[in-house]
Amino acid sequence: MKKNLKIVLTGAPGAGKGTQASRLAAMLNIPQISTGDIFRFHIRNQTPLGIKIKAILDEGKLAPDNDVLAIVKDRLSLTDCNNGFILDGFPRTLGQAQAFDKICKIDCVINLTVSEEKLLCRLTGRRTCKSCGNICHLSSLNGKTDCPVCNGELYIRDDDKVETVQKRLSVYTIQTKPILEFYENKGLLVNIDGDQLPKNVLQDIEQALNKL
Repeated sequence: MKKNLKIVLTGAPGAGKGTQASRLAAMLNIPQISTGDIFRFHIRNQTPLGIKIKAILDEGKLAPDNDVLAIVKDRLSLTDCNNGFILDGFPRTLGQAQAFDKICKIDCVINLTVSEEKLLCRLTGRRTCKSCGNICHLSSLNGKTDCPVCNGELYIRDDDKVETVQKRLSVYTIQTKPILEFYENKGLLVNIDGDQLPKNVLQDIEQALNKL
């Protein structure tokens, strides 16, 4: 497998980007960079950026391109990215992809594909712990109502509610799917079936990377 890989991992909300990015990062020993995690940090700490972003995300909209590009560029300047990285969920618009292409050349774009019906089920069943931030799914709780990690209180994030999820998927279709054509034209796009066991998805990704 090629060394120092610079990877974009994309797909609709709920496609499993976070799960696969963390496993892939551990396997390749490169950092996973999630704009969602960075924004949630700002929201949790009620920074000016966090307050601005929360209002936008609560409406099911995407964060402004300039804000996203700024935090990504800042993160990639850190030394742990010198040997490669995995971008989890960025870029999310064609504008972001075109702008990012001018400042960084990537090796591969992995797109996780999952049906909209499965995505709705995955997202609306997610619960987040108020104490430790752990994210779990109703299907794995077996009737429990508290966090399986710390027994903290679970809640539904605003962006996991049915109305917001439907809007998020609609926004994805309109604004995010065009980046797939952009990267396909560059010969960088690899589609992976995300509706499998996580270990099988990872195996398919590894096979694709071995062909680079």
